[in-house]
Amino acid sequence: MLIGDYRIEVIPDTEFRLDGGAMFGIVPKVLWEKVCPPDELNRIKLQTNCLFVETSKEKILIETGMGEKWDAKQSERYGIFRQKPFAETLREKTGYKPEEITIVINTHLHFDHAGGNTIFDKSGRIVPQFPNARYFVSASELEKAENPHERDRASYLPENWLVLKETGQLELKPDEYEAVEGLTLRKMRGHSETMQTVQISRGGETLYGFSDLIPTTAHLPFAWIMSYDLFPTETLAFKKEILPRAVKENWICWFYHDFNTPLCRLKQENGKFQPILL
Repeated sequence: MLIGDYRIEVIPDTEFRLDGGAMFGIVPKVLWEKVCPPDELNRIKLQTNCLFVETSKEKILIETGMGEKWDAKQSERYGIFRQKPFAETLREKTGYKPEEITIVINTHLHFDHAGGNTIFDKSGRIVPQFPNARYFVSASELEKAENPHERDRASYLPENWLVLKETGQLELKPDEYEAVEGLTLRKMRGHSETMQTVQISRGGETLYGFSDLIPTTAHLPFAWIMSYDLFPTETLAFKKEILPRAVKENWICWFYHDFNTPLCRLKQENGKFQPILL
């Protein structure tokens, strides 16, 4: 896919599962199970859809998925079903190897967005998975990751960023910045205090990534908000503002955790937002 002169590819990392009740907050199970059927442990199927952006000068990866540093017990807990290494999927989708990525962007440092920042080498040491890349994260997000709130402490795993500080690859950014021309990161409080959203505007087209504010197309209804969110009323306000705009301006929307529809446009019918397949 092209957004102006930028090449865009979705790079799925791995299937995983989280509790359906947690994923839909106050929404009754009798409603959410119709669109996201749970397994026997009440978990719903999710994906980590990373985004590759190629410009004339840079090969950019936005988010790095769950990563491959999980032991058997952890993999069972999160229902991780990995079909192949991320490096293999990246090569198949883009033609590039991890060492050819020049910029990695994390919207925030929760393990399902930054887990693939690092990887075990053959000796079992944790090393950068993208050895020649600059890793971008906001300074405020790193501060929160290293001093987390009790409610999301378990989502921050230092092994996903500490080695990047040691190698000098981690570059701290402001709450709003342009990674390259037309690719903007903006802090949006709701899921957490310092998570960022992604906007790519190029050649008259816009792609917008909601990150965890709207993780899947099942979360399009305003009140369907994860119980993981630290500021759910602010998530609600964000959705009421951004979704009508996405429809009006015909954006391509990126749903990071949607198993079936990572990219789509949106329409609004009878007050309901619905995905339109590309």
